[in-house]
Amino acid sequence: MIRVDLRALTQPIGILRIVATILTCISFSLVASVGYVTNSYWSWCMFTWCFCFIVSLTIIIMEFTTIHTKAPFGWEDFTAAFAMLASLMIFTASIMYPSFFTCKGLTPSGPPCHRQIGASVLSWICVLAYVGEVVLTRIKPQGENIGFLSTLPGIMKMLETFIACIIFTSMDIRHYSKAPELEWCVSVYSLCFIFAIAIIVICTAQLTSYSPISFEKVVIVYNIMATLMYISAMVIWPLYGFRKNLKPPDCGYLCSWDKLVVITIMSIFNTIVYILDSAYSIYLVFFVGRE
Repeated sequence: MIRVDLRALTQPIGILRIVATILTCISFSLVASVGYVTNSYWSWCMFTWCFCFIVSLTIIIMEFTTIHTKAPFGWEDFTAAFAMLASLMIFTASIMYPSFFTCKGLTPSGPPCHRQIGASVLSWICVLAYVGEVVLTRIKPQGENIGFLSTLPGIMKMLETFIACIIFTSMDIRHYSKAPELEWCVSVYSLCFIFAIAIIVICTAQLTSYSPISFEKVVIVYNIMATLMYISAMVIWPLYGFRKNLKPPDCGYLCSWDKLVVITIMSIFNTIVYILDSAYSIYLVFFVGRE
């Protein structure tokens, strides 16, 4: 039976969620009031603030009305994972927006940029709110079971999908059109993203028991293949992306060449994460699992 639970709003985690919800709402409202910008990074920042606002508000409402007790998945695992993901997303937006869109190209006599500055400051405060929620959700009594998304493999899977989102945000069809080598890289980013999301959904929904073979070993095979594919993309993307493509002299903020650099760096980061994920999953199954 659904009932009202005031503790969801008065306990420390609830207060931090309310603060984060208010700050994300104000941030995207301030940025929206400035005007639309046709840039993928601007869209990423707006999506981040709107997404975190909607999910945080939904979590507050569901816990306040105790609807979360009817959830068909581990609720605490989901909220802890969202807090970590929101921390990463808001942190990225807090760097992107002030770096590229706050008072850029304005003269001293130009229009003020108080709203952009205000949104940037509030976004950084929101990062602290989500980090505080992560800290509180990680403080669990010793021996209490935690869900997949709160474990190291789950955290690495979320990090892999998050970095892939940054890659997609930085990508332009002009980067890889009519270039089979770069199209292969795009395929790698897309396939690994889709399979990582599928693994997260299966583990969160606790569907691994329906697998006719050992799901842990399937994940190991996928991690190894994804690692090899990312290594190839890490080499091929800069090799063919920058070949005969020097930085143009008129390259200002967010030109296409800069985005090639971002994709290269993110590919290296994600390759490292996949290597660590593969090594740790092998360690868990073949060494810890036999003890």
